[in-house]
Amino acid sequence: MNKTVLITGGAGFIGSNLALRLIEKGYQVTVLDNLSPQIHGDNGENSVLYRAICDKVRFIKGSVLNYDDWKSALEGTHIVVHLAAETGTGQSMYEIEKYTDVNIKGTSIFLDILANETHTIEKMIVASSRAIYGEGKHRCDDHGIVYPTERLDCDMKSGDFNVKCPLCAKNTELMSTDEESKIHPTSIYGITKQVQEQMFMVMGKSLGIPAVAFRYQNVYGAGQSLSNPYTGILSIFSTRIKNGNDITIFEDGEESRDFVYIDDVVEATILGIEKEEANFQVFNVGAGVATDVLTVARTLKNAYKSDSNITVSGNYRLGDIRHNYADLSHIRNTLGFSPAVSFEEGIRRFTQWVEKQEVVEDKYQKSIDEMRAKGLYK
Repeated sequence: MNKTVLITGGAGFIGSNLALRLIEKGYQVTVLDNLSPQIHGDNGENSVLYRAICDKVRFIKGSVLNYDDWKSALEGTHIVVHLAAETGTGQSMYEIEKYTDVNIKGTSIFLDILANETHTIEKMIVASSRAIYGEGKHRCDDHGIVYPTERLDCDMKSGDFNVKCPLCAKNTELMSTDEESKIHPTSIYGITKQVQEQMFMVMGKSLGIPAVAFRYQNVYGAGQSLSNPYTGILSIFSTRIKNGNDITIFEDGEESRDFVYIDDVVEATILGIEKEEANFQVFNVGAGVATDVLTVARTLKNAYKSDSNITVSGNYRLGDIRHNYADLSHIRNTLGFSPAVSFEEGIRRFTQWVEKQEVVEDKYQKSIDEMRAKGLYK
């Protein structure tokens, strides 16, 4: 394989795993990454993720906000996988400029180069997110399939965390969310992901460059940052447990997510790279199963044989969704993808890896304090 793949954010969790798998398959890989302290710690060159790839790829320490860094990274590149982004849903609600700059402006610089300069790009893939769906797809007894808007502060303040029908305000039943579902994000992060995806599709068609968007669900697994307090519930809970701290769960603990193991995400992304059937398509990538947060906490506590207490607080964050899990029919039928790693097996692999890592500082309370100060944590 003589194709060169540029992975932006390629020293991150998904990017580094993707890079190693592509190298195994014979691709040449370039990584553009700024080694953000939030993900890699204060000494990024010493992070586990960076050290796993640094001697195997052409590494460029740089920013997607820098035109020259993009130009350098794109030299000789055939395929771009654009993963670089700010990714904390809660954090995005008070660091708006940062999230729109990195996620939207960074993407616009790349597309501007494609539109105006000579290049060798044959395909481009963007990491989108389940966050673009907001509360996702639900069923109302009276109105059938509906797409609820964000939950009201007044309802959650009274302890009612249920998702309501936008037409009659009755409680709804959760359904799996397919790619044809309404796009209406409830966070700045989700908005930026929607815009990235649309920019890729519009410019891909305009320039005749196949574009693919993957709407990743909650990705987890060995190698995930244990020091980032803004994203990755399994790593956040694990770090708290390893520091001997208790786990406090938002809402009533019944809120759920679709947790997909990193190996499955990498394989789905490679199918998008290699299959022409993926061109100009958007795909959900998940496990297709909703797992509630209380189950996650209890499973981790048991795996680590921990004495940490689990408390369901009734607190909540504005911008959070209640539930979401993916309908995988489209990616299964088009690309032949089915997740291979169950939640139970994924947790086993993840916790075994965590047990081998040094315990890092638990910064989670800092993130909560920031949100409380901004009036976003109730």
